[in-house]
Amino acid sequence: MTGGMIGTTGIVILLILLAIRIPVAFAMFIVGFVGIWILNGWNAAMGLLASETFTLASNPELIVVPLFILMGNVASATGMSSALYDAAYALVGRVRGGLAHATVLGCGGFAALSGSSVASALTMGKVSLAQMDRFGYDTRLSTGVVAAGGTLGILIPPSTGFVIYAILTEQSIGRLFLAGVLPGLLLLAMFMLVVAVLCWIKPEFGPPGPITTLAEKGRALVGAIPILIVVMTTIGGIYGGFFSPPEAAGVGAALVIVYGALTGRMTLAVMREAGRDSIITTATVMLILIAAHMINPFLALSQIPTAVGEAMASLNLGVYGTLAVIMVIYMILGCFLEGFAMLVLTLPIFFPVIIALGIDPIWFGVLVVLTLEMGLISPPVGMNVFVVKSVAPNVSLGRIFEGVIPFWAAMFVTLIILIVFPQISLYLPNTMFN
Repeated sequence: MTGGMIGTTGIVILLILLAIRIPVAFAMFIVGFVGIWILNGWNAAMGLLASETFTLASNPELIVVPLFILMGNVASATGMSSALYDAAYALVGRVRGGLAHATVLGCGGFAALSGSSVASALTMGKVSLAQMDRFGYDTRLSTGVVAAGGTLGILIPPSTGFVIYAILTEQSIGRLFLAGVLPGLLLLAMFMLVVAVLCWIKPEFGPPGPITTLAEKGRALVGAIPILIVVMTTIGGIYGGFFSPPEAAGVGAALVIVYGALTGRMTLAVMREAGRDSIITTATVMLILIAAHMINPFLALSQIPTAVGEAMASLNLGVYGTLAVIMVIYMILGCFLEGFAMLVLTLPIFFPVIIALGIDPIWFGVLVVLTLEMGLISPPVGMNVFVVKSVAPNVSLGRIFEGVIPFWAAMFVTLIILIVFPQISLYLPNTMFN
């Protein structure tokens, strides 16, 4: 068998393992290790397993993963998510669809604390779904806005998706974080536009909430000040050059812990639970990254990336044509694969093509993460949809998927805008230290 045939067989076996629900990291370990063994021998496979595991685990930049995850978990446990939602509701709750608008704003704010789409959807779902149900919101809008709003967790920094992309492609985590800010805000605005249009077409979808007094607005906004301080300190610190991403993660985690202690909500039990969840999530991410460093050399040895690059070059599609093909492939894969698995499988193949075409890797990273977000609400996998289903067990999956369709369309429009206007993604990272 040629290297290409072995590589293709390995990819097919990997997809089969994922289809039968073998954990992503273990599936990649198996295929990568066995593939290198076949192509380069047992000693090479064992040596790579030992060296790559140690090299990756000792990478100091990866400290951002547990620290930002801890920051999000502590923020959720100490009531910061509820304070965000209350502040957003005080501002826009009175308008038609106001609770849905508040949910989008709350998801955006919590995304800047957690870096996880699943955590954002789960946390804001617990906070907002009961309220929207109480005021008679159509379940398609209420569940759809939570599922879609939660996806902001991997676009608005800090983002676990950007961290993994940075490690796999050797790009700057700080630049990627900043590149996600304006696209994240753009997508947030698009989601609010969808809510406004839906409630204009069908007013019964989202009736207005009760009027809040000026004093109530003031109290709610004051409650959101600690969150704003944390976000401005971490992201603003990176932009201003005061902190590196690992330092910003440490400062952010410390700030939310201090806030929890000062408010009396940070008990030992809460800290233990937040720490436990952070360790589990970090271990999952690290296993996937280590497995990626096993399967990537296997793909390189099999010459699959080279063959794909040559095939795409022979099509003469140009920069935008090739980019469009890659984005369509990502959207299709998003219907069946988990986001991190998509990154690990595709970046070794597509990234050399992108570099050869002269496409900015930071801009490409934003586009890839946005397509991962689309996969989070695409049937039949749609991780965020199943998360919302766990919070709203009385709503059918079909109804939730129906509710996310307008938001998926908004994400597609946002993707096109970001492709046509790359400066939206590149403005902040290009002015990082100016």
